[in-house]
Amino acid sequence: MESKILKYATETFENEAAAVKNLSALLTDDFEKAVKAILACKGKVIVTGMGKSGIIGKKIAATLASTGTPSFFLHPGEAYHGDLGMIERSDIVIAIANSGQTDEVLKLLPYLEHNGNTLIAITGNPASILAQHAHFHLNIACDHEACPLNLAPTTSTTTTLVMGDALAIALMKERDFKAEDYAVFHPGGSLGRRLLTRVKDVMRSDNLPCVSPHTTLGEVILAISNARMGIAPVVENGKLAGCITDGDVRRAMSRYKEQFFNVEAKEIMSRSPKTIAAGELVIVAEEMMSANKIHSIIVTSPDNRVEGIVEFFNVSMPR
Repeated sequence: MESKILKYATETFENEAAAVKNLSALLTDDFEKAVKAILACKGKVIVTGMGKSGIIGKKIAATLASTGTPSFFLHPGEAYHGDLGMIERSDIVIAIANSGQTDEVLKLLPYLEHNGNTLIAITGNPASILAQHAHFHLNIACDHEACPLNLAPTTSTTTTLVMGDALAIALMKERDFKAEDYAVFHPGGSLGRRLLTRVKDVMRSDNLPCVSPHTTLGEVILAISNARMGIAPVVENGKLAGCITDGDVRRAMSRYKEQFFNVEAKEIMSRSPKTIAAGELVIVAEEMMSANKIHSIIVTSPDNRVEGIVEFFNVSMPR
């Protein structure tokens, strides 16, 4: 039997999910017009709202900013006491208020009208003052808040958040915004690092365990061990001729037994090792390692000289 507490959670999920699902039925041409207006905007998108609406507004502004739409949040109270100077004539303002009657937001309307700003209203009341004064209205109405008193903004903040996400996604698709573009705005995150960092930035280029085709496997083991790497490039006449991995060494031990230490590198080396250029993106190295089930790639110059080695733990990171 479901406990009362779990039932409360389930009812909340169902209430908010139903409201989100109903948003599609509330969409009008204003949504498309709002997206096109933002695409044509020469300035910024400024999001404003009070209380819980303001908190959601901050998230919407952050999402827009990180997905190619210059945007920031402006507190309506601060705006009314001097920060209106942040709003330029070329900017678009997204004002959020579930009731559409929030006093601090309504006080901004005369200035926005005088300044000639395009106003997008996100409210749950199309007949409200804010909705009526907006150029475009996005309806986020819900029949009932998840709050049992129907007072605390719960379902209405969820529908507001989803409407903001819908705006951001529509803008991304219209701009053909790609992962590489996203990474530019997130250089410090794992995605940004994977998409912006080059192999030369993470490869090891000093004290490489390079050996010749005539190096004995005993010496190869020492080279790999001393370098603390899992691969030894085999170099002949200054150019890459092959490679030996620690796996190759283990298999050779089983095959050659007591003759192992006298076997030369050329007998067991791979003659077609996977290589990559120093200027390639780290994500390319990561994909090569994953596809070939290897942990190291030799970095080579255009004339096939060894420049470094890049290892899995240097390029692999959370997505």
